[in-house]
Amino acid sequence: LGALLRCFPCERLCGGCAVPLPPAMPPPARRRLPPAARLPPRTFRSYLPRCHRTYSCVHCRAHLARHEELISKSFQGSHGRAYLFNSVVNVGCGPAEQRLLLTGLHSVADIFCQSCKTTLGWKYEQAFESSQKYKEGKFIIEMSHMVKENGWD
Repeated sequence: LGALLRCFPCERLCGGCAVPLPPAMPPPARRRLPPAARLPPRTFRSYLPRCHRTYSCVHCRAHLARHEELISKSFQGSHGRAYLFNSVVNVGCGPAEQRLLLTGLHSVADIFCQSCKTTLGWKYEQAFESSQKYKEGKFIIEMSHMVKENGWD
């Protein structure tokens, strides 16, 4: 095998060469980019109109819901206060599972930001008590995971 190696300094096939190799060059210095420049470009599935008051993901600013879709501000999430929305955008849904919540047994599926994959809250798939049926198909987003944008005082 040694006879088949190509010696680049002397441009011939050899088993070993006495021609000294040039000193190794240090790798080029890496330029440090600011954190915002290191993030991938933000592309969301849906963009809500700028003329509407909206809620966005606090981590990546993906649009989540219009203020007009807000049903209630008096919900409790896993980690604090939460809002109930009629519909949301730019979220993915995990598998449904049964959970015993403050208001009884429900079948819920965790929802996450489609852009940054942060768990935001859950979707009510099924309520087992008749007084809770109004929640079916609705979404809980915890306040700690969203920020208000566009036209708030």
